[in-house]
Amino acid sequence: MEFGADFWTFVAIGIFAQLVDGALGMAFGVIGSSVLMATGVAPAQASAMIHIAEIFTTAASGISHYVNKNVSWTIVKRIALPGVIGGIIGATVLANIDGKKIAPFVNAYLLIVGIIIIVRAMRAFAVVDPSRKGMPVIGFAGGTLDAMGGGGWGPLVTSTLIGTGHAPRFVIGSVSLTEFFVTVATSATFILHLGWADLTPVIPLILGGLIAAPFAGLAARFAPTRILMFVVGLLVIGLAMRSLLRYFGML
Repeated sequence: MEFGADFWTFVAIGIFAQLVDGALGMAFGVIGSSVLMATGVAPAQASAMIHIAEIFTTAASGISHYVNKNVSWTIVKRIALPGVIGGIIGATVLANIDGKKIAPFVNAYLLIVGIIIIVRAMRAFAVVDPSRKGMPVIGFAGGTLDAMGGGGWGPLVTSTLIGTGHAPRFVIGSVSLTEFFVTVATSATFILHLGWADLTPVIPLILGGLIAAPFAGLAARFAPTRILMFVVGLLVIGLAMRSLLRYFGML
């Protein structure tokens, strides 16, 4: 797969995806996977490449959130290990399934994620006492679905924790920092099963992500959350629908 003249377009996509990810605690994975699958990359390879790329971007983003004091270690301790275990299981399952057979299901999952993001944007987040119950389950589910779909850690974990009353700033910072550990475990599992992924198709996304990642902490403080969620949701839905229509020969 060669980008040619589209190299800088994908750099721009990487910058946008990482800025949004920094502001919302979600988006780099689902946007990156949607873009790669829309250009013909198989689901397992797309997820592997995105997770290897996210080792760099989540490290930079996590440091930015830590420096800007957006991290709650209470949240990190409760979701990190379950997320890592879920990522390992999800990557193992995806790596052992025929890419062509699983592609429509992964795109359907991404379509649902896009809808969830938009629904979350339309709802007023509940003002309730923060609950620590169920955090390990949320982390496990987020890690598993993230590995299988190439994205989903943020949309599921961030949205759920904010919806249960936790402060958005600390949820976003904590989920972003924890994603580094989940990503490392998921990437290692993909490499074990698939071999070392060819990062050529995702290099411009990595470059764009690294350019934007240092600003993640600031983005979490000042970005227009609901507008960005609508944009991300519509983008993911559009890319997933395009891939599904192509798969069924309707495009």
